Order: sequence, then structure tokens, then C-alpha cells
Amino acid sequence: MKFTIQPSQNPSLGIIGFGAFGRLIATHVARQFDVIVYDEKPCCAEDACRLGVRTGSLREAASCDIVVLATPVAAINAVVAEIADHCRSGALVIDVGSVKMKPAQVMLEKLPCDVHVVAAHPLFGPQSAADGIAGLNVAVCKVRGHHHLSVAAFLRHGLKLNVILTDPEEHDRELAVVQGLTHFIARVFQQMEPLPTRMTTSSFELLTQAIAMVQDDAPEVFDAIENLNPHSQDVRQQFLHLARELHDHLGAETR
Repeated sequence: MKFTIQPSQNPSLGIIGFGAFGRLIATHVARQFDVIVYDEKPCCAEDACRLGVRTGSLREAASCDIVVLATPVAAINAVVAEIADHCRSGALVIDVGSVKMKPAQVMLEKLPCDVHVVAAHPLFGPQSAADGIAGLNVAVCKVRGHHHLSVAAFLRHGLKLNVILTDPEEHDRELAVVQGLTHFIARVFQQMEPLPTRMTTSSFELLTQAIAMVQDDAPEVFDAIENLNPHSQDVRQQFLHLARELHDHLGAETR
């Protein structure tokens, strides 16, 4: 790669996918990079203008020094196939989805061998980043090349994030519990609404706060966390098995 991720050098950065998280990324890197965003949605140009970045074609965004894939995980296969011919030699491609094994495999298989690849997952969203991102967690996985270290250094020193170096397998195994179980329980709680609001405890209020933090996530985020992480189903089954055992035990005590 012909550059180091240093704000002073202003490398070009293409963001493909300008939904809630794509906009969050642009908000925090617009001053450090020459940002080009691409999204098929009609509101893309208006949102980009508001954030001080410019829009471009898919080819333009994919031809940048750094390309960030902020698309749904389910779309990663098609998106990578579309951009592969436009990526420049020595470029860095980073995905920021909530699942890492599938995107990492797709990028390795479909991107040219002279393109560096990093799989990253900011462990926060627009809601939890409302008061700033300093100190929040981000997972960074080496996939191809050594530029995961440059990415980690920029995230740590440039954006003040807490960087966790890991690999796609370890990431998905842990996040099946951290996100998969959290979103699963939150979805069940939502189906039990309306929940009590008058006589509550601190622990219950923390639960409702956790639900509120994920309830506005796009459906494709929930689908990726629960269906595209290969470890999520096993975690759900273990949880349901233990819950059933506890339920049966409590029932036996009352008989």
C-alpha cells in the first residue's frame, strides 16, 4: 500500500452504503479524508451535502485509496462482486458489518490479490454514539495484508476508540452471545409490550434501556446478527434449553 492512514495526508475514502452507519462514519472522518459516498437511495446526495462530503458513482467510490463497505451483510456478496474490477492496486477495503466470517471470506475470494482487506465491526451504533464515540469499542480483524495495524492505529489515536484486535472466527463466536442473545431477548421483550412503567426497579429499567438501544435497528441488522452469524443459532438454543430447564425446575418446586 502506498499510504499510511494519517489525517494529514488526506487519502481518498469511499463509503459504499450511506444508511445510518454510513452517515455516522462520514460524520467522524469528513475532516481527515477526501470522502466520496455512494448509495442508490435518492436522499444520498442531500445527506452527503449536509455532512460536508460529496457523492459519486459506484466506480468512483470503489476506486478510492480506502473503501469502506457499510452495506447490509446480506448484500456483501453482490457488492464485492460489483466493486472488484474498480479497486485500485494497493487499495484497502474494509467492511463494517456486524458479522465477520462471511464478509471476510467473500472479500478474500472476490477482491483482487493486490487489494488489502480488513474486517472491522464498530461495537456501537448511532444511538450509543449520540454523545460521541471516544472510548467506544471497535473490533478489527486482519484478513489480507498488514494494514489492520494502520487501521487500528488510526481508530485508536485519530478517533479515540478502544480497539480490539481479533479474527473473524473469534469475533463471531463472542458476538453470537454479546449481540445475538441481546437482540433476541430484546425482540421477545418488545413482543410483550406494553411493559410496566410505574412500579419499576433499577434492574428492570436497565433492561428497558438495553431494549431501547436496539429496537430501532434496521431489520437487516437483526437478520444478520441472528441468521448470518454461524454461531448465533447454537447460542439461542443453549439459552432456550437452560430457560426451559429453569422453568421446569421452578414448576416442580410448586407441585
